[in-house]
Amino acid sequence: MYKVFIAEDEIVVREGLRNSIQSGSGPFVLVGEASDGEMALSIMKDVKPDILITDIRMPFVDGLSLSRIIKKILPWIKIIIISGHDEFQYAQEAISIGVDEYILKPVSASGMLAILNKLVDRIEQEKMHLSSIENLKQQARSNSDL
Repeated sequence: MYKVFIAEDEIVVREGLRNSIQSGSGPFVLVGEASDGEMALSIMKDVKPDILITDIRMPFVDGLSLSRIIKKILPWIKIIIISGHDEFQYAQEAISIGVDEYILKPVSASGMLAILNKLVDRIEQEKMHLSSIENLKQQARSNSDL
């Protein structure tokens, strides 16, 4: 199961995201949620999610700042930013931070599940890549012993 965290200040949107994740339509488990970036950061340090879904505009710490900070703490995390703002500047900053997906509200349940599944595929590919590297390192060590 892949751990998902939601940071969203709009209750209705947060509930919709929660329902999508908990629908059982994917290998996801909701490990926490927060209504602002400051609270999200505090909780995520403990639960260490694989995927963060965050609103771009929230009280205290916005989604871009949250993404920047959490990438330093959990560099493997996949991040989905949801925004009500179709502004190139936000998308450009999200890309520079290393955000994986930037989507506009409203977000359908099927659309969110498709994005989550795409990120799970990416995580699996990265795991296989790291495993291949470890195997090559092991082979190199074995060959150097000859």
